[in-house]
Amino acid sequence: MINVLVVDDDAMVAELNRCYIGQIPGFSCCGVASNLQQAKERLANGRPPVDLILLDIYLHQENGLSLLPELRSAAHPVDVIVISSAADAQTIKTSLNYGVVDYLIKPFQFSRFEEALSGWRQKKSLMDNQPFYQQADIDRLLHGTPAEEEQKRLPKGLTQQTLRTLCQWIDAHPASEFSTDELASEVNISRVSCRKYLIWLAQMNILFTSIHYGVTGRPVYRYQLQPEQHALLKQYCQ
Repeated sequence: MINVLVVDDDAMVAELNRCYIGQIPGFSCCGVASNLQQAKERLANGRPPVDLILLDIYLHQENGLSLLPELRSAAHPVDVIVISSAADAQTIKTSLNYGVVDYLIKPFQFSRFEEALSGWRQKKSLMDNQPFYQQADIDRLLHGTPAEEEQKRLPKGLTQQTLRTLCQWIDAHPASEFSTDELASEVNISRVSCRKYLIWLAQMNILFTSIHYGVTGRPVYRYQLQPEQHALLKQYCQ
């Protein structure tokens, strides 16, 4: 579970963010701080450790940005997403210079909120599970391509939910070789639908395809995860 600390002095906004966090699988709001001192105390407590901070800038008699240099100087292993009504160039530039991973301007839609947290989780997963990087991995971390962009442009007829279900099964059986019929039966979807997803995953170079000929001579396509693409597969499991 990913633990998120909300730092906002507006009780209604903080509650809204807490509810939003609860709607995203894998995330949990582990605390709400109305000022920077409370935020520092929660970070120091470390039970459970905070993975991500949602930080407002305009706090009562405080500037949320002042927390950022303290986190960096202490090498605190926590990432920050700013959520604020501050839209001036200097504030945004300062935030980015201190390494915030995203910046949401109030008011915002839930879809943008979900995109911010999910995008951060995908990049964190890649960084935590990849001992070495290829250029494509660096491009995904810095520019969000091609993984996130391709994920947003699934072919017509494919859905994120079904893709997630298939990828989670493959992730749980990384060494297994399987046919369309076998996987369709395992995840309880139609063979025709399953075939479309497998073709797309093969085109993304996530799956290796081999052809086997039975006694009738009819070819059977079998699939297996490309081991070097395991980190990318995990991004589609989120």
